[in-house]
Amino acid sequence: MVSKLIAIGGGGFLMETEDLLDQYCLNCTGKTDPKVCFIPTASGDSEDFLSRFYTAFAKYSCKPSHLAFFRQPRSGAIPLVDVEQHLLNQDLIYVGGGNTRAMLAVWREWNIDEILRKAWRSGILLAGMSAGAICWFEYGGSDSTWVGKLSPLQGLGLIRGSCTPHYDGEFNRRYDFHQLVKNGELPPGVGIDDGAAVLFEGQQIVEVVTSKPAAKAYQVKLEEDGQIIEESLETRCLG
Repeated sequence: MVSKLIAIGGGGFLMETEDLLDQYCLNCTGKTDPKVCFIPTASGDSEDFLSRFYTAFAKYSCKPSHLAFFRQPRSGAIPLVDVEQHLLNQDLIYVGGGNTRAMLAVWREWNIDEILRKAWRSGILLAGMSAGAICWFEYGGSDSTWVGKLSPLQGLGLIRGSCTPHYDGEFNRRYDFHQLVKNGELPPGVGIDDGAAVLFEGQQIVEVVTSKPAAKAYQVKLEEDGQIIEESLETRCLG
Protein backbone atom coordinates (compact mmCIF):
# COMPACT_ATOMS: atom_id res chain seq x y z
CA MET A 1 0.00 0.00 0.00
CA VAL A 2 1.47 3.36 -1.07
CA SER A 3 1.25 6.16 1.49
CA LYS A 4 0.37 9.41 -0.28
CA LEU A 5 0.28 12.96 0.99
CA ILE A 6 -0.18 16.43 -0.56
CA ALA A 7 1.32 19.49 1.15
CA ILE A 8 -0.13 22.77 -0.16
CA GLY A 9 1.66 26.05 0.54
CA GLY A 10 -1.56 28.02 0.32
CA GLY A 11 -4.53 27.82 -2.01
CA GLY A 12 -7.50 25.69 -2.90
CA PHE A 13 -10.97 26.51 -1.62
CA LEU A 14 -9.63 28.39 1.43
CA MET A 15 -7.56 30.94 -0.52
CA GLU A 16 -8.34 30.86 -4.23
CA THR A 17 -11.29 31.29 -6.57
CA GLU A 18 -9.81 28.68 -8.89
CA ASP A 19 -10.48 25.04 -7.97
CA LEU A 20 -7.42 23.51 -9.63
CA LEU A 21 -5.73 22.28 -6.45
CA ASP A 22 -8.99 20.91 -5.05
CA GLN A 23 -9.56 18.95 -8.24
CA TYR A 24 -5.98 17.69 -8.11
CA CYS A 25 -6.46 16.33 -4.58
CA LEU A 26 -9.64 14.54 -5.62
CA ASN A 27 -7.99 13.10 -8.73
CA CYS A 28 -5.10 11.75 -6.66
CA THR A 29 -7.50 9.50 -4.73
CA GLY A 30 -8.03 7.49 -7.89
CA LYS A 31 -11.73 7.23 -7.04
CA THR A 32 -14.69 8.40 -9.15
CA ASP A 33 -16.81 9.31 -6.09
CA PRO A 34 -14.34 9.72 -3.21
CA LYS A 35 -15.24 10.19 0.43
CA VAL A 36 -13.65 13.47 1.59
CA CYS A 37 -13.35 14.61 5.21
CA PHE A 38 -12.33 18.18 6.07
CA ILE A 39 -10.62 18.82 9.43
CA PRO A 40 -10.69 22.55 10.33
CA THR A 41 -9.24 22.21 13.86
CA ALA A 42 -6.51 24.82 13.29
CA SER A 43 -9.17 27.51 12.71
CA GLY A 44 -11.20 26.52 15.77
CA ASP A 45 -13.67 24.84 13.39
CA SER A 46 -14.44 28.12 11.65
CA GLU A 47 -17.97 28.19 10.25
CA ASP A 48 -16.64 30.25 7.34
CA PHE A 49 -14.11 27.52 6.50
CA LEU A 50 -16.78 24.82 6.77
CA SER A 51 -19.12 26.75 4.50
CA ARG A 52 -16.37 27.25 1.94
CA PHE A 53 -15.55 23.54 2.02
CA TYR A 54 -19.10 22.38 1.41
CA THR A 55 -19.71 25.03 -1.26
CA ALA A 56 -16.50 24.08 -3.09
CA PHE A 57 -16.90 20.31 -2.95
CA ALA A 58 -20.61 20.34 -3.82
CA LYS A 59 -19.42 20.91 -7.40
CA TYR A 60 -17.70 17.53 -7.54
CA SER A 61 -18.73 13.91 -7.55
CA CYS A 62 -17.69 13.15 -3.96
CA LYS A 63 -19.06 12.50 -0.49
CA PRO A 64 -17.99 15.41 1.79
CA SER A 65 -17.96 15.34 5.58
CA HIS A 66 -16.07 17.10 8.37
CA LEU A 67 -14.63 16.59 11.85
CA ALA A 68 -15.23 19.36 14.39
CA PHE A 69 -14.43 19.70 18.09
CA PHE A 70 -15.49 23.27 18.90
CA ARG A 71 -19.11 23.51 17.72
CA GLN A 72 -22.42 21.74 17.87
CA PRO A 73 -22.82 19.03 15.24
CA ARG A 74 -24.14 20.25 11.90
CA SER A 75 -24.92 18.45 8.67
CA GLY A 76 -21.95 16.37 7.52
CA ALA A 77 -20.26 16.13 10.93
CA ILE A 78 -18.43 12.92 11.80
CA PRO A 79 -19.52 11.72 15.27
CA LEU A 80 -16.73 11.94 17.83
CA VAL A 81 -17.81 8.63 19.37
CA ASP A 82 -16.63 6.63 16.35
CA VAL A 83 -14.09 9.06 14.94
CA GLU A 84 -11.44 6.42 14.14
CA GLN A 85 -13.87 4.21 12.24
CA HIS A 86 -15.11 7.16 10.19
CA LEU A 87 -11.70 8.65 9.39
CA LEU A 88 -10.31 5.29 8.31
CA ASN A 89 -13.26 4.96 5.91
CA GLN A 90 -12.27 8.09 3.93
CA ASP A 91 -10.49 8.35 0.59
CA LEU A 92 -9.17 11.88 1.24
CA ILE A 93 -8.60 13.69 4.54
CA TYR A 94 -8.02 17.42 4.03
CA VAL A 95 -6.68 19.62 6.86
CA GLY A 96 -7.28 23.38 6.84
CA GLY A 97 -5.12 26.30 7.95
CA GLY A 98 -4.83 28.25 11.20
CA ASN A 99 -2.83 27.71 14.37
CA THR A 100 -0.74 24.55 13.91
CA ARG A 101 0.40 24.32 17.54
CA ALA A 102 -3.16 24.50 18.90
CA MET A 103 -4.38 22.00 16.31
CA LEU A 104 -1.73 19.43 17.19
CA ALA A 105 -2.49 19.80 20.91
CA VAL A 106 -6.18 19.05 20.31
CA TRP A 107 -5.36 16.13 18.02
CA ARG A 108 -3.05 14.56 20.60
CA GLU A 109 -5.71 14.90 23.30
CA TRP A 110 -8.24 13.06 21.10
CA ASN A 111 -5.70 10.59 19.63
CA ILE A 112 -6.32 12.00 16.14
CA ASP A 113 -2.55 12.06 15.50
CA GLU A 114 -2.38 8.26 15.80
CA ILE A 115 -5.52 7.80 13.71
CA LEU A 116 -4.05 9.94 10.94
CA ARG A 117 -0.86 7.87 11.01
CA LYS A 118 -2.99 4.74 10.55
CA ALA A 119 -4.87 6.42 7.70
CA TRP A 120 -1.62 7.35 5.93
CA ARG A 121 -0.17 3.86 6.32
CA SER A 122 -3.37 2.32 4.98
CA GLY A 123 -3.23 4.34 1.76
CA ILE A 124 -5.78 7.07 2.53
CA LEU A 125 -4.67 10.30 0.85
CA LEU A 126 -3.79 13.02 3.37
CA ALA A 127 -3.70 16.64 2.22
CA GLY A 128 -3.86 20.16 3.56
CA MET A 129 -2.73 23.74 3.24
CA SER A 130 -0.73 25.99 5.59
CA ALA A 131 -1.13 24.31 9.02
CA GLY A 132 -2.46 21.36 7.05
CA ALA A 133 0.87 21.14 5.22
CA ILE A 134 3.23 21.71 8.16
CA CYS A 135 1.61 19.09 10.41
CA TRP A 136 2.70 16.04 8.40
CA PHE A 137 6.45 16.70 8.68
CA GLU A 138 8.91 16.00 11.49
CA TYR A 139 9.19 19.75 12.02
CA GLY A 140 7.69 22.92 10.63
CA GLY A 141 8.61 26.56 10.44
CA SER A 142 5.45 27.98 11.98
CA ASP A 143 4.16 31.37 13.17
CA SER A 144 1.72 29.71 15.58
CA THR A 145 3.61 31.10 18.59
CA TRP A 146 4.66 34.53 17.33
CA VAL A 147 2.65 36.08 14.52
CA GLY A 148 4.97 37.26 11.76
CA LYS A 149 7.99 35.28 13.04
CA LEU A 150 8.79 31.63 12.44
CA SER A 151 9.78 29.22 15.19
CA PRO A 152 10.36 25.44 15.15
CA LEU A 153 7.35 23.22 15.76
CA GLN A 154 7.33 19.43 16.00
CA GLY A 155 4.81 17.77 13.69
CA LEU A 156 3.49 14.24 13.24
CA GLY A 157 6.69 13.01 11.59
CA LEU A 158 5.13 11.22 8.62
CA ILE A 159 7.53 13.00 6.27
CA ARG A 160 11.18 13.44 7.22
CA GLY A 161 12.64 16.92 7.46
CA SER A 162 10.83 20.23 7.73
CA CYS A 163 8.31 22.34 5.84
CA THR A 164 7.06 25.88 5.71
CA PRO A 165 4.10 27.11 3.61
CA HIS A 166 3.34 30.60 2.22
CA TYR A 167 6.99 30.69 1.14
CA ASP A 168 6.45 33.61 -1.24
CA GLY A 169 3.32 35.00 0.35
CA GLU A 170 4.40 36.30 3.76
CA PHE A 171 7.04 38.83 4.70
CA ASN A 172 10.27 37.27 6.04
CA ARG A 173 8.92 33.71 5.69
CA ARG A 174 11.75 32.60 3.38
CA TYR A 175 14.45 34.43 5.39
CA ASP A 176 13.26 33.06 8.75
CA PHE A 177 13.09 29.51 7.40
CA HIS A 178 16.64 29.78 6.04
CA GLN A 179 17.88 31.07 9.40
CA LEU A 180 16.23 28.27 11.36
CA VAL A 181 17.81 25.66 9.09
CA LYS A 182 21.17 27.43 9.14
CA ASN A 183 21.16 27.62 12.96
CA GLY A 184 20.29 23.94 13.29
CA GLU A 185 16.88 24.70 14.83
CA LEU A 186 15.16 22.98 11.91
CA PRO A 187 16.36 20.12 9.70
CA PRO A 188 16.56 20.82 5.95
CA GLY A 189 13.21 20.71 4.23
CA VAL A 190 10.84 22.19 1.71
CA GLY A 191 9.43 25.69 1.27
CA ILE A 192 6.13 25.83 -0.63
CA ASP A 193 4.75 28.93 -2.34
CA ASP A 194 1.09 29.91 -2.27
CA GLY A 195 -0.52 28.15 -5.21
CA ALA A 196 1.91 25.20 -5.12
CA ALA A 197 1.30 21.64 -3.92
CA VAL A 198 3.85 18.87 -3.33
CA LEU A 199 2.79 15.25 -3.77
CA PHE A 200 4.68 12.67 -1.70
CA GLU A 201 4.57 8.90 -2.07
CA GLY A 202 6.21 7.58 1.06
CA GLN A 203 9.20 9.89 1.59
CA GLN A 204 9.65 10.70 -2.10
CA ILE A 205 8.48 13.84 -3.85
CA VAL A 206 6.61 12.59 -6.92
CA GLU A 207 5.70 15.97 -8.40
CA VAL A 208 4.98 19.62 -7.68
CA VAL A 209 1.85 21.11 -9.22
CA THR A 210 0.73 24.74 -9.23
CA SER A 211 -2.45 26.71 -9.78
CA LYS A 212 -0.48 29.67 -11.16
CA PRO A 213 2.61 29.78 -13.38
CA ALA A 214 4.90 31.66 -10.98
CA ALA A 215 4.34 29.37 -7.97
CA LYS A 216 7.13 26.97 -6.97
CA ALA A 217 8.41 24.71 -4.22
CA TYR A 218 12.02 24.53 -3.06
CA GLN A 219 14.34 22.10 -1.35
CA VAL A 220 16.24 24.03 1.32
CA LYS A 221 19.55 22.41 2.30
CA LEU A 222 22.50 23.21 4.53
CA GLU A 223 25.96 22.84 3.03
CA GLU A 224 28.99 21.67 5.05
CA ASP A 225 30.34 25.23 5.05
CA GLY A 226 27.16 26.44 6.75
CA GLN A 227 25.64 28.06 3.67
CA ILE A 228 22.00 27.58 2.70
CA ILE A 229 21.29 26.13 -0.72
CA GLU A 230 17.81 26.55 -2.20
CA GLU A 231 16.90 24.30 -5.13
CA SER A 232 13.78 25.00 -7.17
CA LEU A 233 11.77 21.82 -7.84
CA GLU A 234 10.33 21.13 -11.29
CA THR A 235 6.67 22.14 -11.43
CA ARG A 236 3.63 21.34 -13.54
CA CYS A 237 1.09 24.13 -13.86
CA LEU A 238 -2.49 22.90 -13.74
CA GLY A 239 -3.90 26.04 -15.35
